[in-house]
Amino acid sequence: MIDLQSLVPSLKVSQFNAVGQTNFVIRGFGNGNGNDGIESSVAVFIDGVYRSRSSSALDDLPEIERIEVLRGPQSTLFGKNVSAGAISIVTKKPQFEFGGKAEVTVGNFGQRQAKGTITGPVSDSLALRLSGGLNKRDGFATNTVTGNDVNNRDRWSIRGDALWLPTDQTSVRVIADYNKINEICCSVVSLLNGPATQFIGAPAPFGLGKPVGNPAAKFDRNVTFTSDPNNSLVGKGVSAQVDHDLGFAALTAITAYRKQTSESLQDVDFTGADLANNDLRNNIKTFTQELRLASKSQGPFNWLVGGFYQNEKLATGRTINYGTDIRAFGEGLSGPVPAALLGALPAPLRPALTGRSNLYALEFLQSLVTPSVVPGATYFQAGQGIDDYYTMEQTSFSLFGQADYEVTERLTLTGGLAFLSDKKDAESAVVLRDPFSSLNLSAVPQLAALGLPGNLYSALGGLQFYYGNTTNHAPVNFPNATESGRLKDDKVTYAVRAAYDFGAINTYVSYSTGWKAGAFNLSSDSRPPNANGVGRTAAPEDVSVLEAGLKANFPGGYFNVAVFDQAIEGFQSNAFTGLGYSLVNAGKESVRGFEVDSAYRPLPWLALTGAVTYLDPKYDSFTGAACVNYDTARCPVDLATCRRPNFLDLTGDKPAGIPQWSLSTSATANHNFGNGYSGYLRVEYDYTSDVQLSETTPPELSTWGQKNVNASLGLLNETHQLEAMLWVRNLTKHESLISTFPTVAQDGSYSGYPSAPRTYGVTLRKTF
Repeated sequence: MIDLQSLVPSLKVSQFNAVGQTNFVIRGFGNGNGNDGIESSVAVFIDGVYRSRSSSALDDLPEIERIEVLRGPQSTLFGKNVSAGAISIVTKKPQFEFGGKAEVTVGNFGQRQAKGTITGPVSDSLALRLSGGLNKRDGFATNTVTGNDVNNRDRWSIRGDALWLPTDQTSVRVIADYNKINEICCSVVSLLNGPATQFIGAPAPFGLGKPVGNPAAKFDRNVTFTSDPNNSLVGKGVSAQVDHDLGFAALTAITAYRKQTSESLQDVDFTGADLANNDLRNNIKTFTQELRLASKSQGPFNWLVGGFYQNEKLATGRTINYGTDIRAFGEGLSGPVPAALLGALPAPLRPALTGRSNLYALEFLQSLVTPSVVPGATYFQAGQGIDDYYTMEQTSFSLFGQADYEVTERLTLTGGLAFLSDKKDAESAVVLRDPFSSLNLSAVPQLAALGLPGNLYSALGGLQFYYGNTTNHAPVNFPNATESGRLKDDKVTYAVRAAYDFGAINTYVSYSTGWKAGAFNLSSDSRPPNANGVGRTAAPEDVSVLEAGLKANFPGGYFNVAVFDQAIEGFQSNAFTGLGYSLVNAGKESVRGFEVDSAYRPLPWLALTGAVTYLDPKYDSFTGAACVNYDTARCPVDLATCRRPNFLDLTGDKPAGIPQWSLSTSATANHNFGNGYSGYLRVEYDYTSDVQLSETTPPELSTWGQKNVNASLGLLNETHQLEAMLWVRNLTKHESLISTFPTVAQDGSYSGYPSAPRTYGVTLRKTF
């Protein structure tokens, strides 16, 4: 799936902090990564079955018949509320002639990959296909703390496919699949070590003396994790598609059930200090049912109507436990007790606090009034942390239809309409086991009882990793008296299109609308509205796209071009802030651009392809973006509380992560050696212009582009149906980042995910 973006510049596929955290973006819009309460704006369909999570589309598929990348809203064709685009993958059906294919790949980094498929008849009306694959590889990086590889591959899959033809008018296709992933992922590199990270790496007595990443060597592919980020994922499902010819129309029914479980273990601070570890678990069960009825008229009017139903049950839980170095970390960041405070204390108390940290001093002063507070043993203790547990049930329903009318032999008008309904019921069970984050540092009662200002230590608020604010000092679970835990939305979307065929050139103009339902913030930063001014839900997205284009065919090739103006009202922004996700609606985000796709064979033995995408995005209105620590002008720190404002106004700014230019080109030379032998040489070049990858990371750290060269050299024997291919990806060893973010609990530090290094190998294929 990640390789698909090499063919379609408008599509971007990125993997982040876990094997299941893969994000699909079309024309700059996507999201849904990292927050299970948000649907992706880009839908993936495999053999007509909607995959509700990007992680459920990672299995290696057998013989692929075709892949379609559809830009813009698609709800009048697919039923599911697809607002930004769709990826439709169709595999080859079982055949009534015996055949198959076997493939073996070996490469650098210890890559070993094998996959195969076999098909054939059981009877005159029943054919089967059995496919499987195994993919193993050593890691691209090394954890210098444990000595183990990171970013390895260890996954396998199996799939059975049956095609039954009970009558000449009816076909039934049943598919069952199972895939398993058990990998150490993903590598994170340091981009800037702020004061907190510097303290971790500084030798005692100036710091913890633990390994930290080196920003100057971010592409050395070494990471410093206290423990390896082990990831496991199991996906399985079954689907049945029934097609029946009614004469006047074709009836299609697709029923599917899928289940996915995953667990991700992670050292969340990405250093050699034992500060905190995260255990994230997911369980997702999805049932879908789709019905379509498509006309078979030979006349000027053709139509399609359908209905779609989805029920999904999600359970996600996370446990964060503090490690053995958390106390020293907290004391170091709190700083020593200032001389002014010592002088203001009664003389008998001064010796106990001389040379101590502010964190210890707070505990000591509280203990004078509350004996259960033990100095040095109350806050920032190993085993403390937080437990997040969320459940969500989603029920979606839609009715959709589309019709084409040939006004003349050259002019065709198309109209589509969809009614979409979505309901989500969510519950939270969050337990905060961090007593320091529960303190109201603006009014500590024990300090007031001693005659000291209650806000004496309000500046320690920056160390409150969870719920540390003056209006909400503990998690508020939902449903509750003011939050129902339910989102229910309905919408009608439509699409209109006019196409005119000039012969070799076909032109069109279209206007379509799309919609994505409201979302819950199922992350540690999920808070009621009075706590952060936003709340833990996002309103729906409304999408509109105006597009015009042409498709031209000429001897030896084709040329397609499209220009578009796309806007999303209420875009669901999901930004990682360093401790959680800020889920808010942008007022309006738009992008204007064009796409060019072409292929040409100037010589019988040479084939050229080229595709270009230009995007000009803008936040037309976004006043509620999460504040970022590097923008001191718009997000100044309150010196009394060491806190920033909640919001940043990004109106007029360019959204991060959307490159202005994307380019994919290829050249393939073929040669026939005779006696059944032929060969080919293929070279590909993928380019994206420099772009700020994340709005929460300084531009000077997060502005990167991609410049990748891939090549392959193959030899084929048509007589024996054999192929041998030498291949290399990232031939020039281009180094870049695919994403950046604020380092967890280390204010002023930033990290990133590096791109893959150069890989090469040989692949052998046998078709029979």
